[in-house]
Amino acid sequence: MGVMKRFEQRLEGLVNGTFAKVFKSEVQPVEIAGALQRECDNNATIWNRERTVVPNDFIVELSAPDYERLSPYSGQLGDELSGLVRDYAKQQRYTFMGPIKVHLEKADDLDTGLYRVRSRTLASSSSQGQGHGAPSPQQGYQDPGDAQHGRPGPARPAPQTPGGYGYPPASVPPMPAAPPPGAGRHSGPDRRPPAAPAPLPSAQVRRWIEINGTRHQISRPTLVMGRSTDADVRIDDPGVSRRHCEIRTGTPSTIQDLGSTNGIVVDGQHTTRATLRDGSRIVVGSTTIVYRQAEG
Repeated sequence: MGVMKRFEQRLEGLVNGTFAKVFKSEVQPVEIAGALQRECDNNATIWNRERTVVPNDFIVELSAPDYERLSPYSGQLGDELSGLVRDYAKQQRYTFMGPIKVHLEKADDLDTGLYRVRSRTLASSSSQGQGHGAPSPQQGYQDPGDAQHGRPGPARPAPQTPGGYGYPPASVPPMPAAPPPGAGRHSGPDRRPPAAPAPLPSAQVRRWIEINGTRHQISRPTLVMGRSTDADVRIDDPGVSRRHCEIRTGTPSTIQDLGSTNGIVVDGQHTTRATLRDGSRIVVGSTTIVYRQAEG
């Protein structure tokens, strides 16, 4: 079962209880969860072959109406989102420098339904106290506050290393130096040809979109959506241009605005181009499109 699906299932009980009114907000928790996954991918720093460090401290900026609805439950929602980041990092073999935290903040410049995600890497106090050298990353770092919903973790000392949201982590160790010439070889010249890399197995990826409960398979490199009858997928919506946008398959797949009048919104953010992943929500005019992909 995928990380996002498990996250949705964990929220089901909360939706029927405490969060029933909260989820009427324009911003949906699943959209924020997808944005946190992308934030990890976009800010991953390779330390060596065994470790790739990603941010562990996140701020989700919300419009004033969305913040007013979600802030009373920020503790519970932050715990669920932190758990999703931890599960996703385990799946992708990412590591953290400290405990995972997700905070909500109000941004007066955002309209209802829009949000921003900022992140940074903060080292834990235990890592900083190990002595000389850079702190060691910790895979699947377990924060006592993240283990139980609704209970914040114990206060920790503020990190001594600088690092602001949206910037590369200041505490990530430097890349190891390359070995000197001839290291690990015999004294004579090595005349053996380099070993050819083993071929990687190719996995077949199925892609499709869902519009108003109807599934449309993506079987070509590009898929044009719009109001025109010439579009690959026709959307009967007065707010949609004749050739509104285009999905381009690849690794990863992307969506590109084609100079439409009203633009596109991908996972809550107005944009002209965005990376797509399974579950991405695309809004054109008043129509919502869900992008899906799966191996096999």
